[in-house]
Amino acid sequence: MRRIEIPLSDPDISPAEIEAVSAVLKSPRLSQGPMVEQFEQAFAAYLGRQHAVAVASGTLGLLLTLRAYGIGAGHEVVTSAYSWHQIGHAIALAGAQPVFADIDYWSGTLAPDKAAARIGANTQALLAANINGHPAAWAPLRELADKHGLLLIEDSSEAIGSRYQDKPVGSFGDCAIFDFSQPGALVCGEGGMVVTDNADIAARLRNSRNRRLDERFSVVAGANVPWQAGMSELSAALGLTQLARLDDILARRKTVESYYFEHVKSFEGIKDPYVAPEVNEVHWFLYQVHLGTRFTRSSRDAIVDDLQTAGVEAAAYCQPLHRQPAYRGGKPLFVTEKVADRVLMLPLHAHLSEDQVGFIVQSAKDASINIGAGVAIYL
Repeated sequence: MRRIEIPLSDPDISPAEIEAVSAVLKSPRLSQGPMVEQFEQAFAAYLGRQHAVAVASGTLGLLLTLRAYGIGAGHEVVTSAYSWHQIGHAIALAGAQPVFADIDYWSGTLAPDKAAARIGANTQALLAANINGHPAAWAPLRELADKHGLLLIEDSSEAIGSRYQDKPVGSFGDCAIFDFSQPGALVCGEGGMVVTDNADIAARLRNSRNRRLDERFSVVAGANVPWQAGMSELSAALGLTQLARLDDILARRKTVESYYFEHVKSFEGIKDPYVAPEVNEVHWFLYQVHLGTRFTRSSRDAIVDDLQTAGVEAAAYCQPLHRQPAYRGGKPLFVTEKVADRVLMLPLHAHLSEDQVGFIVQSAKDASINIGAGVAIYL
């Protein structure tokens, strides 16, 4: 197999990040400390939220959030099966039952009317994600959650910088979860953040995350067994520096998006990337292409293999959760399955040149012809 020359993601690391990490390496503290607290404060301020709690991953962030609200065995969480998955796995890890609802065909996000039909007597929360950077329909989701007295959790792990109704993603859930692993725009190796305006929930999150030395004999902190889910000073230094540069990072990625849009026009039946009317701005997680209806899941996978042979790393967006052995037994999800089988994810990061984007698009076009499905494709 040919060596990958154009990776799916490549973090935007500048001398500022290297200097920040170097300073931590020269300090007496590598584990969670003052740098983590600075990152939390800066992240909360960036979103206009009252509290931010840094964690080791987005999965652990959701797990601790569910525990903080007392959600576990015997409870259900309505969510989408269509996502990058890491966040959604926490529902099962918490002992709760994920109940999958179908998605909106155009945005890929949880459809409020489909979610409403899946709410039952044991439902405790709705978990909706800003899929591939496109915000979910937060206004109707909030109305639905309030109507049924449910917790609304926002998975923003793929969408930092996107805006819905003039507010940044991360603003809409009772709690919102971010993840800072690749291929996101803000990357600090591994790590995540939970944001909320509820001081009591923030305190519970911190108590469940880990213990500080001065909390070893605390009656309050000792009421819960911690998960040792803290973030290191190294990750926080990276994250804090990337947050300060985020506008520049996102602008550089937007330039690459514009390269893609110009080159993808060479495909038959091209459409503009979908952006819902109530969405102000979308920062895509990866460059997502929806193959035409003449394509099948196997032909999509063949395109991924052909791109790999050409030195381009590409991927299917997901294997829907309800199709995975750990979650089987739920109802079929027509839209989820139809979309998931024909989605192709192409590289998106600030280091791509226009020539490289042109090569990626041409390689994808050649691969679609090679498998005999023609070139009908749309975004």
